Amino acid sequence: MSRVASTPLTADGSGFEFEVGPEGAGSRLDVFLASSVEGLSRTRAQRAIDDGDVIVNGSLAKSGLKLRVGDRVDLELHEPPPSNLVAEDLPLEIIHEDDDVVVLEKHAGMVVHPGAGVSSGTLANALAWRYGTAMGGEAWRPGIVHRLDRDTSGLMVVARTDAAHAHLSSQFQARSVTKRYLAMTYGRMIANEGRCEQPIGRHPQIRVRMAIAREGRGRPALTIYRVLERFDETTLLDVNIRTGRTHQIRVHLAAAGYAVLADETYAKGRSKGLRSAPLRSRVDALGRQFLHAAFLAFDHPRTGVRLEFNSRLPEPLAGFLEYCRAHAR
Repeated sequence: MSRVASTPLTADGSGFEFEVGPEGAGSRLDVFLASSVEGLSRTRAQRAIDDGDVIVNGSLAKSGLKLRVGDRVDLELHEPPPSNLVAEDLPLEIIHEDDDVVVLEKHAGMVVHPGAGVSSGTLANALAWRYGTAMGGEAWRPGIVHRLDRDTSGLMVVARTDAAHAHLSSQFQARSVTKRYLAMTYGRMIANEGRCEQPIGRHPQIRVRMAIAREGRGRPALTIYRVLERFDETTLLDVNIRTGRTHQIRVHLAAAGYAVLADETYAKGRSKGLRSAPLRSRVDALGRQFLHAAFLAFDHPRTGVRLEFNSRLPEPLAGFLEYCRAHAR
């Protein structure tokens, strides 16, 4: 296949940005990507487009989009899936289970599926052990339709059949799934509520991080939050995300000046600025960021009934919150 794209503006093996030149004008988006990235098949390009990992001029696009000169194409290319997934007998905290879906509590420290050098100890490995091949979706991430960061705990839904996987995926794409989080942030927030709508993209220099993207770049993202409780140097928020971008809550709140407590990626060293030495010690002892997926609601893929699930704060987050309440002035 001949190459149709201009030299990428940026490329690091996982993230690519192109400006379409005359040679790429008129090409389908999936064809353009497959012929522009070494080793990328058209099928994998189409999957990336379907997963929302391709942005054209700041918006999601379809595989058949015909490109024009000057169009900017942003591709986030995830690590290729492993050739096989090893089933592992790992503990799972199941909240709800039926023939179509499973709702569970993911604990902090567990990666959702293999990738980026992680091949074992993931939620996918545990699901493979419990359910074998009786799950929807791809074999290397059985049943997975959404993710939580490694150090974020809380509710997840996984699909047990291909039909359930497709139905749940369509709900996430249509933004009809409700996901609410409890987040403790640095700083005493003044406003009672707010929203962040800046697009999110890969950090241009530090590729393991995400960042607020420049105009016309990145993926659309919407985070809505409201204050639940204020303390001397921290704020407890209820956070509702309408999109599911990587690190979305953490990036948006950090950009707003209220980074998630104990977030070592977007607020590293921030605890040193806390006035209270006991509070500073407790933050440093948390061992994880204060972010918990506390509420999840979706339509059951077979019955259509709206299902709602709540999750309490786990330790040590619950203990930290009680400390803040007991010492608030």
